[in-house]
Amino acid sequence: MKAPLADRMRPTTLDDVVGQTHLLGKGKVLRRIIESGQLPNLIFYGPSGVGKTTVASVIARTTNRTLHKMNATTASTADIKALVGEVDTLAAPNGILLYLDEIQYFNKKQQQTLLEHIENGRITLIASTTENPYFYVYNAILSRSTVFEFKPVSAGEIEQAVRRAVRFLEEESGEEIQAEDEAVAHIAASCGGDVRKAINAVELCVLSASAGEGTRRITLEQASQLSQRSAMRYDREDDSHYDILSAYQKSLRGSDPDAALHYLARLLEAGDLPSACRRLMVCACEDMGLAYPMGIAVVKACIDAAMMVGLPEARIPLADAVVLVCTAPKSNSAYNGINAAMADVKAGKTGDIPAYLRGTGYEGAKKLGRGLTYRYPHEYPNHWLKQQYLPDELQGTRYYQFGDNKTEQAAKAYWDLIQGKDE
Repeated sequence: MKAPLADRMRPTTLDDVVGQTHLLGKGKVLRRIIESGQLPNLIFYGPSGVGKTTVASVIARTTNRTLHKMNATTASTADIKALVGEVDTLAAPNGILLYLDEIQYFNKKQQQTLLEHIENGRITLIASTTENPYFYVYNAILSRSTVFEFKPVSAGEIEQAVRRAVRFLEEESGEEIQAEDEAVAHIAASCGGDVRKAINAVELCVLSASAGEGTRRITLEQASQLSQRSAMRYDREDDSHYDILSAYQKSLRGSDPDAALHYLARLLEAGDLPSACRRLMVCACEDMGLAYPMGIAVVKACIDAAMMVGLPEARIPLADAVVLVCTAPKSNSAYNGINAAMADVKAGKTGDIPAYLRGTGYEGAKKLGRGLTYRYPHEYPNHWLKQQYLPDELQGTRYYQFGDNKTEQAAKAYWDLIQGKDE
C-alpha cells in the first residue's frame, strides 16, 4: 500500500518547502538557526498541513541527527524512557532529535518527564501543536524552548505545490497529466491554506481522471467535486474560533461593514449562529450604545428573527443588524461608566446608603429614620431637584461622562438647562 502523495513527495530541503517564508526565507531567524547546526528546543505552532513535520524532517537531515517521531495522542511516559535508552548508542551517535506531534495532548506529568531529559540535553525537542502553546504547554518546557508560529499557506504558494504534485505523479506513473489552470487555482483556493489537503486532492483528481489518448486531464469540474467544500478552518474549541469572533467584534466596533459581514459569513458557514448573535448583541450595547439607543432594540429584533427562522435565512436579519451597528454612531460611555462603578464596588468603595433612600415598606421603618426626608422629584419643576443619591463616601464621584455624539450631547444640553448649569 502506497503512502499518501503528500508523504511520498515531502520536501528534503528548506528551499522546497512551500510557504512559511517569514520563518524560512533567506536571512530569516529559523533558517539561520537551522543552518547554524546548533539546534535549540523548538515548538512549532500552527494549523495542520502547513509544513511543521516537513521542516522537522529537513532539520534532522541538515543537522545529521536521528529523528524519532511520536504522537502525543498515543505515546506514553514509557515511550520517552525507551527513547532515552538509545542515547549514546550506535543508534543515535549524535544525540536524539524528538519530533513530538500534538504536544498539547501530553498531561502535566508526561511533560515533566520530558522536561527532565531536555534539560540535561539527552533529547533535543521539536514539538508541534495546532493549539496555542501558551495555553497548553507546561511553562517549564516553554521557558526552555523557542516558539515559532507557522501560518496557513497562501493560495498562490499552494499552486506551486499543486503543480509539483502533478509533475511528481507524471514521473511516478509514466503517464502524461495535464491540469487546467482553473482546476489548479480551485484546488489551491479550496484547501484553506493546507498544503497536504491540496496535494491529496491532486491525487484524487488524477485517480479519477480518464486516460484518453494516454493523457490524464484534471478539469475544473473534477477539482470542484473532489476538493474540500470549504476552505475555512473552524473549530469551536480552538484558536480559530476565538480569532474569528475577535475580528468580527472589532470590525463591528471599527465601523467596517465589509469586514464585519465577512466574519459573520465565516461564522454562519460554520453553523455557529449563537456566537454570531451573542457578539452582535454585545457590540450593539457596548459600542453603539447611547449614541443610538433605539438601535439596540432593532438589533435585538433582528437576532430574534434570526433565531426564529434559523439558517440559512438567518443570514438576512443578521446582515441587516451588522450593517446597522457598523454604520451607526458609536459611544461606549455607559460601558465605561458601569466598568468604573464595578471597579469601585470590587475595591470595597461602597459606603452607607443615605437613610432617606432606604426602603420604607415595612413597619418600624420610620422609627429607624428611613425615608423621612426623601423628596419626590415629580413634585418639583421639570421633575427634578438637587438631592444626594450616592453614599457620603462617594460624593462627587463621576462614573458616566456624556459622549460626544448627537444623542448624548442633546441629553447633556437638556440636563444642563434643567439643573441650571452654565456652559
